[in-house]
This record gives sequence, structure tokens and C-alpha cells, in this order.
Amino acid sequence: MSTWLRFLRHYGPVPRNDNMYDETIQRSARRQGIAPIEFEHPYQRRIEDCFNQATADPVSVILTGTAGDGKTHLCRQVWKALQGKDEDWASDNPYLTINFHYPKDRQKWPDFEEPGLYRSVKIHFIRDLSGWAPQQGAEWDTDKEALLQKFCYSLFNAEAEELFLIAANDGQLIEAFRRLKDTDAVKKARRVFEDLLVEDRQEQAGVRLKFFNLSRASSAELFDRAIEKFLTHPGWDELKQGVPGENDVFGPKCPIRHNYELLGTPLVKARLRSLLELCDYNGLHVPVRQILLLLSNAVLGHPDASQHLMLPKDVPKIIAAGTVSKASLYNNIFGSNLSDIRRQSITIFDFFERFQIGYETSNRVDNLLIFGEDDDHLGNYFKTFIEQDSFYGADDRFYAAKHEYIEGTSEDEDKDKEFLDMLVAQRRGLFFKIPKEVEQELKLWELTVFKFAGEYLDEIVDVLKCGAVVKRPLVSRLVKGLNRVFTGMLINSDRELFLATSGNYSQAKVSRILVECVSVEPSKGEKVILRFDPSSGRVLLSVFFAPDNFVDFNLTLIRYEFLSRISMEGALPASFSKECYEDLLAFKSQLIAAYVKRQAKEEAPVSSTIALTLLSLTEQGTPDPRAVEMMP
Repeated sequence: MSTWLRFLRHYGPVPRNDNMYDETIQRSARRQGIAPIEFEHPYQRRIEDCFNQATADPVSVILTGTAGDGKTHLCRQVWKALQGKDEDWASDNPYLTINFHYPKDRQKWPDFEEPGLYRSVKIHFIRDLSGWAPQQGAEWDTDKEALLQKFCYSLFNAEAEELFLIAANDGQLIEAFRRLKDTDAVKKARRVFEDLLVEDRQEQAGVRLKFFNLSRASSAELFDRAIEKFLTHPGWDELKQGVPGENDVFGPKCPIRHNYELLGTPLVKARLRSLLELCDYNGLHVPVRQILLLLSNAVLGHPDASQHLMLPKDVPKIIAAGTVSKASLYNNIFGSNLSDIRRQSITIFDFFERFQIGYETSNRVDNLLIFGEDDDHLGNYFKTFIEQDSFYGADDRFYAAKHEYIEGTSEDEDKDKEFLDMLVAQRRGLFFKIPKEVEQELKLWELTVFKFAGEYLDEIVDVLKCGAVVKRPLVSRLVKGLNRVFTGMLINSDRELFLATSGNYSQAKVSRILVECVSVEPSKGEKVILRFDPSSGRVLLSVFFAPDNFVDFNLTLIRYEFLSRISMEGALPASFSKECYEDLLAFKSQLIAAYVKRQAKEEAPVSSTIALTLLSLTEQGTPDPRAVEMMP
């Protein structure tokens, strides 16, 4: 019964050699006779097809991305598809080779027994370039350098009979090839790698290479695949067998069982997915390894357990000590079972911390938690979300601490802090308990620092993905926010986009010299629209000066939040807005450059004076442009 849970801890935030993560998991799985948590990566079929002559001429592949993106795992899947031996792969050698014989019948690849041979190809696997290349400052081994020279040559030679699969982090890839001797093939290969990375492309014409950056995979899609395999793993079935006692592992009072069941509820899965999707739209990629760490920690986390992850032997002790509430899934999702230092060093918890869930709140939410028990309007919500949650809702400690906090009878600052910590935990719980139908009423997203995040997902991302048009009021709000940033004034116009400078500096805080007004509604080639780019997975705010002259702005979640708040509130704290502010001023500079490009195609009227338009505002915030002529 305990084998599965002991194995599951390997995926959690425990010390390990991250360079050998996949190998460690596989060895542990074989030793304990348990199947590892595996699912098909979104890129797996496309990578395997690169070596499949049934679909195209085989080409070499480079896998790059951040640590934990599954590069080694994908290498192993290709090795298996090419009928490589498991015992060879199980070695610690980062370099392996296989001679693969392509059949005459291309449609039978790779499922054939003794076909006539079409061609034989030697395929080189470098499954960890950092573990294979020499340390920085050291000289290349002659044979290793010769192999990479051969790889570079093969990329530009259609007759080459050898293929390569190389896995490396972005920086390691460029650094390793930078240190090779400067042959013509190496120079050309370096340029190809840099172009593909910078331009975020997978291939280049005339080069026998497919380049897969795993960091471009959707974190939300990876989560969908990971949580399905996590929840349906056969290891859970063994725990469910029999009728456990009240205080036993997977019994009715077991926090591991309760966390597992909570994680399988549609609402908890949907909210977790929303957070990961928002990470994607904020440019924060969550690798596969971090998603599995999140799921493992969510179920097993407890601050008092060894390495902060529960084992079967811990469950009776935790129940007897009355500390089940410390195992709350809602807190474990944010790594609160870990020490501050450990939590801050883990990517997924660092990303989730940026939402500030539990620390952000609203009067309505806090009234629900503190006074809701006796409130006519909030009483039902308190009963449903807090009182009836026998695991992580209100217990005797909560009621006692709440009473002292309300009455102000305690002068013990530690007790006040204890209650405030309980409020953080309860707010986090509410984020995963409030159903979709009352999101607006209870203002769910005010529990995060991104108050417009729900709107961004529902009214922007989902609408654009369906090919529909975003509602006009939302576009108008963004334009109003842009105008306030571009001019530095509390302008209320949203029908035109005002491009202004201070005269000789387009990024001044206040810009009163009007360069151009761009119509928001389509007019003579001008328009401002929102659109979704499926190739990059980005939401784009596009400003058109003409059908062939436009500028795209990546409308991330944080930029959407910034513009929405600027539009509705007028200002933001500098700590939140500085980076966004600078990004928007850079966007304005691009727009002015596009305007100048359009003007260059038109004949400028000859005049003996210089005409300027000065921008001012009426008391209502309406733009009031005034033309001024100056002698040169």
C-alpha cells in the first residue's frame, strides 16, 4: 500500500540530481515495480516523424528548452520508436548510437519484422549536451569535436547517411557550438541555430534539421495531459482496495485521500488550469517536471512531515495530533508546506506567488470569512464554503481566533498573526471553491493581484480563439489606457489612438505635440483590433495604418491588467507598472515609426511654415487639438 506513495514523492520537491531526473525516475520505477507517470508530449509525434521516412525524408533534430521540459524523456521515446534496446538506454552514457534500417515499404515504419532494406542510417543520440561537452575553459576531446563537426556538415549535405538527435538547454547549445573550430559548416550551423532561436522557428529552407524549443509548449496543455495520467495512475487503485479504518491511510479522515479527491474535482482542475494558462499569457513557461512536482506536492504536502511530504506512516500521527488542516491542498498548491527558501527556489511556486492569492482580498470576501456566519446575505456562502468543509474549513481554532480578533480581547500579536494566516489559507480555499456562476457576485479574481484575469481569459482569449470579435467596450478601454500612457494626460477618448511626443523625445512622461490620430474603427486602412496568433499562442493588439503597414503588440495578462487599471483608475503603483509603462512607450515609438513609413510614401505639401498640433484637454478630459504654425 505504501509503495506508490513512496514512489510519488520522487516527483515532489525533494533533493535530487536534476541532471539525471528522468533516469532517476525510471530506475526507481523499475526497482519498485511501478509504472512512472508518463503521457504523450504535444511535440512527440512531430519529433518522431522527423525520423520517419513514411512521412518525409528523415532529418536531424535539436531539442532545446529549460530544465525539466522533458528533453531526455522525448529522446527516450524516439529511441524506443527506433527499436533501441532498453538496457543500452539505461546506461549513464549521454551519447548513444543506433543503426536503423528503413524498409522499402515506407508505410510500415516503424512496425516491421524482416522487410527488404531501403537504406541504413546511423543515428547519433546526444541526450544531454551539457554532460557530454567539456566544461567551459577545457579543450574539446578530439573525437567529440569531430562528431559535432560531422553533424554540422550533415545539415547541409543531402547525401549524408547519418542523423543526429541532440538535447540541450538554449545557452548550452549556443555555447558548445561557439567553442568548435571555425569551419564553414560550423559557422553556417551557428547562424542557423541563432536564427531559429531568435525568430522562434522550427526549420530553415535547405537545412536538414528540425528545431524544437520545448519551452514554447503550452503549460496549460501539458497540465491537461499530466493531471489525467496522475489521477488515473494504477497506484491509486491499490490504495482504494479494501475498507481502511478511520485513521488509516486512504481512510475517511486521511488528508492524502481528501487531497487526491479534491484534485479530481472539475472546479479545482479548472482553476489550476486557469493559473497555468495565465502563466502562459504572461510569458512564464512551466516545464513538465514542475507540473508533476505541483501535483505531487498538492496531494502529499504537510509542513510537519519529513521533507514536508507525507508518507503512510505519517497519516495516523497527523490525524491524532489534529493537524490535518496543515495538509490543505489549497495551501500546498502554493508550496506553503515548504520553507520560504525552498519554496522561492521552485519555479512553479515562484510563478504562483506572483498572483498573490490569499494576500489579495476584497471587503466582500473578508466580510464573508469574518462576519458571514451571522450575515443574512453571506450566511449561505459561509456555510457552504467554510462551515461544511470538515477538513480545511472552519475548525475550533478558527472560531476561537476569529472571536478574539473581532472582540479585540487578545493583546498577543502572535495570536493575531495566527488568525491572519488562517485568513490567507481560507481565501486560497475560496479561490478553488467559488463556482463559476457566482464568480462575478463574489468577485473571485479580486483574490489575486490580477483583477481582470478572469475577463482576460473569458472575454479576450476564449473569444479570439473561437474566431469571434472582442466586445467593443473592452477594446475602447484598452485604447483609452493607451492614450493616457502615450500622452501622459488623463484623456478620455477611446475612438482614436493619439500618438504624441514632447517634440524631440517620444518617450517623455508628458507628450503634447500630436503626431497622428489613428482611427479605432476601420477607416481608410486604419483600425485597432485584437487578434490571436495560433503559431505563437499570443494575444495581439494590432494597430493598422494600412493593410500592409501595421504594428503588433503582445497583449500579455500583465499588460492587459495595466491598461485596464490605467483606463479605469488613472494610475498604478510604480512597482507594478514600471516595466509595462516602458513596454508601452516602446510600442508608441514603433507606431510613430510606422506612421513615418506611411508618410514617406505620400507627397508632402510644400509650405513655408512648420505646422504643429498641440494637444490639450477640456475639463471633461476630451482632447482639444490646436494647430500652431511656426516659421522655420
